[in-house]
Formats: sequence, C-alpha cells, structure tokens
Amino acid sequence: QVQLVESGGGLVQPGGSLRLSCAASFTVPAMGWYRQAPRKERELVAAISFGGATTYAASVKGRFTVSRDNTKNMIYLQMNSLKPEDSAIYYCNGGGNIFSSGPSWGQGTQVTVSS
Repeated sequence: QVQLVESGGGLVQPGGSLRLSCAASFTVPAMGWYRQAPRKERELVAAISFGGATTYAASVKGRFTVSRDNTKNMIYLQMNSLKPEDSAIYYCNGGGNIFSSGPSWGQGTQVTVSS
C-alpha cells in the first residue's frame, strides 16, 4: 500500500487560509482529502485523479482547491475563507477513485478554525 504523510494543519481565524500537503511513497491513480470532526462521520472533502479530474463536497466548493504534482507524488489542499465548521482532522487518502476512498490513509492533521 502507498504510504501517506500529511502536513500543514494548524489554528487559523475564520476567513483565513491554510494549505495542506500530502506526500505519497509512490504515484497512485486517485488521491483525496477526507475530514472527521468530533462525533461525526469521516467525509470526503475533495479528490483528484492522476489526470486532474476533481470532485468536491458541496460545503467546500468554491473555497477549497485540490491539486497534485505527479512528479513529486504530492497532493495539496488549498483552503480559503475557512469557517469554524471546517475544523476537523484532515486525512489524505489513496488507492481509490475520486468518488470513494482507497485503503491507504495518512495519520491526519488537525485544522482548527477559531477566533
């Protein structure tokens, strides 16, 4: 299985921005970002195929942008106009497709949006 390592989480004020990064041990066809808030199910945030096709959760469309650099085996999540309800642990995922998760997960990175 591909190994995934996230970075870039932290504390940010409402309306602010953060960029998450995920390093993969090798290239996989589709990668994505999921998040899990306390007492909630893990949910898809955004995903991207090797060729650049993307999908987004309705709640983040227009605010978040997923991208990848296949030469570096990296995936990114640019998060703008952050809201308190975006607070969660964000996980990188690989090995599935852009609509469903694969078997590989990173360790997660905490994003907290609060004033």
